[in-house]
Amino acid sequence: MEPFTRADRLITGWLTLTKLETGCYHRQMVGTDRRPLTQDSKAPAKVVSTWSGQAREDAVQRMFTSIAGVYDLNNTLLSFGLHYHWKKITASFITPVGRGTALDVGSGTADLALLLESRMGPKGRVIASDLNYAMLAEGLKKIGGKGLTDKITCLQASAEHLGFGDNTFDAVTTGFCMRNVGDLPGAVREIRRVMKPGGRFVCLEFSRPVFGWLRTLYDWYSFKLLPWIGTIVARDHTGVYEYLPASIRAFPDQERLCQVLRDAGFRQVSYKNLSGGIVAIHVATK
Repeated sequence: MEPFTRADRLITGWLTLTKLETGCYHRQMVGTDRRPLTQDSKAPAKVVSTWSGQAREDAVQRMFTSIAGVYDLNNTLLSFGLHYHWKKITASFITPVGRGTALDVGSGTADLALLLESRMGPKGRVIASDLNYAMLAEGLKKIGGKGLTDKITCLQASAEHLGFGDNTFDAVTTGFCMRNVGDLPGAVREIRRVMKPGGRFVCLEFSRPVFGWLRTLYDWYSFKLLPWIGTIVARDHTGVYEYLPASIRAFPDQERLCQVLRDAGFRQVSYKNLSGGIVAIHVATK
């Protein structure tokens, strides 16, 4: 079987960008056992970082939908342009293959998916998946602008319900996604399930700065300056820029995320700190 045949079969007949109204919204991908919200949807945004399950998922989706159109601009401003550098390093951890398939989970506006494309070979395929339709729509514009719609496919999917068969992908990446999922261990297990044996998972995520002085400075920036700048630029009233630093604080640090990956069955787990540990790249093998 050719490396990309199974993934091609899965997406045959689907639109490039799925949406519920089109009938292409894959039921297995978003889960069919969704229950009513139990938490208050009007709770302060930073409280959302302490939630789990569907309540967290729904609240996060509302917030990211509100900023989708200015997401890339805000990332550039708030990271001083560093997010491009971090993503390029992340993609470099994926071994180039001649005719491969890669999945970028929580792809958002598709920056990582675009970087992965060249590493899958001239006849390879990349799937950019995200639960948020508005974010994927922005990503699809960028993919189309580079003439890569025949190589990169956007699919609306939950990280906990990817909907692909076992052992489908040569590589899986995530960039600033995992701290937003409702069930982190479940999402990690699902990612491992769809990977081929020997495949590599690379996760880029905010983490814990390694120096005390940097943690103090970073906390001031994250909880004081970032919400103010982000809100001014995005004109957002959902509180997403209060949620983001709170979600970083609540997310497992470098060593604890290594343990989450090991508990899911990954091996050869390691990480590389960037910018003093403000972000970390975790690498693991199935």
